[in-house]
Amino acid sequence: MKKKITILLPAYNEEESFALLEQQMLQVLADNPDYDWEFLLVNDGSTDHTLQQMIVLHQRDPQHFSYIDLSRNYGKEIAMMAGFDHIDSDGVIIMDADMQHPISVIPEMLHYFEEGYDDVYAQRRTSKESWFKKQSSRWYYRFLQRLTRIPIQQNTGDFRLLNRSCILALQQMRETERNTKGLYSWIGYNKKGIFYDQNERQQGETKWTFGQLVSLAINGITSYTIAPLRISTFIGLLVSFVAFCYLIYILITTWIFGDPVAGYPTIMVTILFLGGIQLLSIGIIGEYLGKIFNETKKRPPYFIKTYQPTKKDE
Repeated sequence: MKKKITILLPAYNEEESFALLEQQMLQVLADNPDYDWEFLLVNDGSTDHTLQQMIVLHQRDPQHFSYIDLSRNYGKEIAMMAGFDHIDSDGVIIMDADMQHPISVIPEMLHYFEEGYDDVYAQRRTSKESWFKKQSSRWYYRFLQRLTRIPIQQNTGDFRLLNRSCILALQQMRETERNTKGLYSWIGYNKKGIFYDQNERQQGETKWTFGQLVSLAINGITSYTIAPLRISTFIGLLVSFVAFCYLIYILITTWIFGDPVAGYPTIMVTILFLGGIQLLSIGIIGEYLGKIFNETKKRPPYFIKTYQPTKKDE
């Protein structure tokens, strides 16, 4: 009996990419006939004709193409979560709908999957992104690794093959403030890295703005580790120690040497410095408190308007 592999393709306003997507998925079918393939498309509240393109693909090939239409735009993390919840395959490959992830590495993923690896993750060897984006990403992951003892894969995103054990583990992770890249590492299991050269986007434009990337980075840190809270504590201790030493210095210079204390400049510098430290600490606490607030509501992470499985599942 053939093993079933699902390719999970979350999409937001990617109607221009669907001709290439269909071509690439049909090529996967032709190149890897020893597996039972499903292509699960997740429409993340698109405002263009992405959903209509999914419906056409399902109608054209209902044995291989299925789709989920979410009730609104929840973001890629929740879209992937919805996909994981509807996968009953032996393995899943997560890919971007813009087809920047090359299908040429899928046979290598399947090779290590058959060897018994649970998580075969793809690492970017080359990328079409700007120097700043690549370098800032490298700095971010180095910084994140220093904050946690859990290994972080460098130059790695969602492009990977997960076996059934990893799928079941991720299905149990119900938090809505998600950082799936961190969850891949957190669940553990036997991992194997392979390299790939990222394709250039053929159609459309990236949906990630600079502000969204910054928000994603902050969410990744606060979802993955409590180190910022500890850093805030250490900064508070350090500032208190420096302030105490400064107090001793003022007392000595005043009582022994009779030097006058410059009042206004000293007070202003001290207030501004301590005020900045306090606001920074309050902001860090606020990030974690906001996550706790959202999680304690116990709201469903998403709602689905339509789910069309493959005909084999019906």
